[in-house]
Amino acid sequence: MRIDRKKALKLLKSADLLDLGRTADDIRKTLHPEGIVTFVVDRNINYTNVCINKCRFCAFYRNEDDSDAYILDKDTLFQKIQETLDQGGTQILIQGGLHPSLDLDYYIDMLKSIKKRFDINIHGFSPPEICFIADSHDITVREALKILREAGLDSIPGGGAEILSDRVREILSPKKIKSSRWIEVMENAHLLGMRTTATMMFGSIEKPEDVIEHLDAIRTLQDKTKGFTAFIPWSFQPGNTELKAEAKKLRRLEDKKKLKNKDFSTSQLLNFSVSIHAATAVEYLKILSLSRIYLDNVENIQASWVTQGLKLAQVALRFGANDFGSTMIEENVVASTGISHAVSKEEIISAIKDAGFRPAQRDTCYKIIREFK
Repeated sequence: MRIDRKKALKLLKSADLLDLGRTADDIRKTLHPEGIVTFVVDRNINYTNVCINKCRFCAFYRNEDDSDAYILDKDTLFQKIQETLDQGGTQILIQGGLHPSLDLDYYIDMLKSIKKRFDINIHGFSPPEICFIADSHDITVREALKILREAGLDSIPGGGAEILSDRVREILSPKKIKSSRWIEVMENAHLLGMRTTATMMFGSIEKPEDVIEHLDAIRTLQDKTKGFTAFIPWSFQPGNTELKAEAKKLRRLEDKKKLKNKDFSTSQLLNFSVSIHAATAVEYLKILSLSRIYLDNVENIQASWVTQGLKLAQVALRFGANDFGSTMIEENVVASTGISHAVSKEEIISAIKDAGFRPAQRDTCYKIIREFK
């Protein structure tokens, strides 16, 4: 029986973790009774780290004139893709910042050149990138998606969602698209026949009500389009971010009794009234379990070993998750915060087996490619 927002909020605030986990695990068993846990072999390729949004939770972005700012050249891009294929990869996840000097022709040429040389699924360009491309050329989101799809874009990752609550987004990423535009991109992609994933970044400044607002937005759109293949909740990593630096500054002022209201805006005071920290294992598992329970129309829930590590990702398989995500031959965004959990394909297979499941490699749309006995 579907739970409503009120019930979900109560569970998030007061439910026992193990009770929540058992319920989520029962749902996982019903949806995936064969006991298979999937993963995809792919690589995250960031074509540029220049971004005008300058989100306060991001440690990856650079200004255009920074010494370590870059745009990936084609030779390097092609080399990365070939290495992915050589390791049995079926997908590249290609994303970047919102670079003010890149136009639509750049993206079209990138996609066409990849498809001309390689037989690989291009899972690329998060909703903020799609909106940036559309707005820069005075075309609609739907028109931008159609152009990119014709050039070779196959599916869209769920990045840029963070928390789909504009109250939170106004603090974390005031220059980034609003929640409604994120939903607009995903809805139009689904209506064009493209599959997408959905994500949620939690553990920064959101309240329980914001988490439920996010989950409900995903469930509502999925009811309408059925275009999401999976949901991936992952925890905010504060290392090297502006958000953490500002929190430290505020705490120092508080310690010295020098903090006055005039020193910070109201939103900042609201923001830093809580301690900025990475979510605990308990918090992660609770969010994961609730996601499985609330998103009754999303077939797959993905564990995040990238932010949580291999052992906790194993535990997540008994708290509602049925997918181990990607081998991530390369990952740069989370790594820029100082967190790095590198694992091999063999380690993922072993971890899934050790947790009591049958590992299977999948493609972007969750079609099984190979099982590992």
